[in-house]
Amino acid sequence: MKDFSEEIADLARRVADAHKYLRIDEARTRLVELEEQASAPDLWDDADRARQVTSEMSSVRDDVELIDELDRRLSDVQTLHELARDEDDDSFEAEVAESVTRLARDLDKLELRALFSGEHDERDAICEVHSGAGGTDAQDWAQMLLRMVRRWAETKGFEVEVDEIQEGQEAGITSATFIVKGRYAYGMLEGERGVHRLIRISPFDGNARRQTAFASVDCVPALEQAELPEIDQSDLRIDTYRSSGAGGQHVNVTDSAVRITHLSTGVVVSCQNERSQLQNRAKAMQILAARLAERRREEQRRELERLSGDKQDVAFGNQIRTYTLAPYQLVKDERTRYETGNVQAVLDGDLDGFIEAYLHWRRARNSS
Repeated sequence: MKDFSEEIADLARRVADAHKYLRIDEARTRLVELEEQASAPDLWDDADRARQVTSEMSSVRDDVELIDELDRRLSDVQTLHELARDEDDDSFEAEVAESVTRLARDLDKLELRALFSGEHDERDAICEVHSGAGGTDAQDWAQMLLRMVRRWAETKGFEVEVDEIQEGQEAGITSATFIVKGRYAYGMLEGERGVHRLIRISPFDGNARRQTAFASVDCVPALEQAELPEIDQSDLRIDTYRSSGAGGQHVNVTDSAVRITHLSTGVVVSCQNERSQLQNRAKAMQILAARLAERRREEQRRELERLSGDKQDVAFGNQIRTYTLAPYQLVKDERTRYETGNVQAVLDGDLDGFIEAYLHWRRARNSS
């Protein structure tokens, strides 16, 4: 019988670490408090508060149950290993080996959670894609980026709600707004925010020349209704128009699409995918408020950096990532230096390596 003592000891250490970074002792206490609040007869008198309580309770319970399950599986494999060694029974070796491997694999996935240190990492993500320099190629590239993020979200079991798409003149899109809904959606997608560069043989060039195209991804955390900042209605210009894109089966053909411009900041948001002008306006206001809140946080961060001085050079160029399809195949992140030659897999939504590398980079940068 093979001795798995070292592997099991390492698993025990990792499970103990999970108790710490998931703050399980605090979570158990908080779960009791939330369950008491959820059982109150007047809970749904305040619908927003009720949704907040039930949502938090579900997340906290998931963490507690996850740790309880890991503790149980660790105990089972420890007991089986000890029994097999005491009886010198090789017939248990395959079962122990499989249990160790599966537990290690699940801990690998869980340990990504230790990297989520941002205040809003657990929230849904409100995302935008915009084409940049590069003409038709850039608009096609923007559509490819939208597909890439949506495919990644689907593999994670997240819900994607497309709220607005503006199609390009010849191909692709000029912009899109969508919300990725799921726990830690923002924490995972924050690293996609920035300019993405594509280098390839242009399918729109009759001479098959290599072209460079740019598109940007923006991402802000979705906020609860009670957290949204107050917006002066006199500072808004609200326009309605007829939907023009293939944003989904419910895109309207009446003048129900809504575009809201925040005059003092120039922030513009649009929504066309709801069933009525009123619903589109409400969703656009929600997106606008979230973007304005993020803008204020950015201004505060810049002011703190100005007062404290830059701790390191963050001028790593305009693009955060370069996707090269010709003359060779490579995707490289300019911040983390993480790269892969499997470009098609990345374009099909395989972003996990880039996301994990960014989270490690962010933690190292923030602690320096």
